[in-house]
Amino acid sequence: MVQRLRVRYAKRGRLRFTSHRDISRALERAVRRADVPVAFSAGFSPHPKISYVGGAAPTGVASEAEYLEISVTRECDPERLRIALDTSLPDGLDVLDVVEAGSTSLADRMECSAWELRLPGADPALAEAAAGKFLSADQVEVERLTKKGMRRFDAREAVLSLAVFEGNETTAGQASGQPCVILRMVVRHATPAVRPDDVLTGLRLVADFAPPVPPEVTRLAQGPLDVHTGEPADPLGLDRDTTRGGEAEPVGRHVDGHT
Repeated sequence: MVQRLRVRYAKRGRLRFTSHRDISRALERAVRRADVPVAFSAGFSPHPKISYVGGAAPTGVASEAEYLEISVTRECDPERLRIALDTSLPDGLDVLDVVEAGSTSLADRMECSAWELRLPGADPALAEAAAGKFLSADQVEVERLTKKGMRRFDAREAVLSLAVFEGNETTAGQASGQPCVILRMVVRHATPAVRPDDVLTGLRLVADFAPPVPPEVTRLAQGPLDVHTGEPADPLGLDRDTTRGGEAEPVGRHVDGHT
């Protein structure tokens, strides 16, 4: 391994229903198709050195901010690798950004996530009142079935902000014109992780508010908490080389610059 690269990718459309295991397989196939000189682990059954950073968005949830690290055996240009990987992946798995890894841990930067929940048919006034009651509560205990059995925990403490907006219902990314309640929240990463469905459970418990149909959930961002905005900052900001210009020549088949 001579270089580590950090990748931000999105999970969109129907691909949001794909499990994390299947996404991992698709990414490994894309690495082979793109001829990425990926490093492999030692031992009887070598595996490509690809590690996923931050909690993966649950199955059924879209995301604009999933991250992984990949180790390679030759120096790769980050933008060439981004284009090559993106071209090799199915529509809905989109590689948005690639940077060379710095010395500090990317996992340590993943302090919080921003989420958007679209609730078609929900009453905006009831949603606003429920959010207010949730935020004013000292503690909101919810239960969720985990791998270790039923777990009871506080869903309130991890929620840094929760706001209600009105927008249009979307279907496959297209606005239908029907009114839609939108919840936007920033949730601090904790153990156990507080997910958007836990917050919805909390809204039902404190205010008897429940959406009439399953929500459409998207992770908008994850990264270090910006204390000025209250939102996640770019976790790749410390790695980004702002002095480097874009590539003038076309991208070749091989992402390390060889043809």
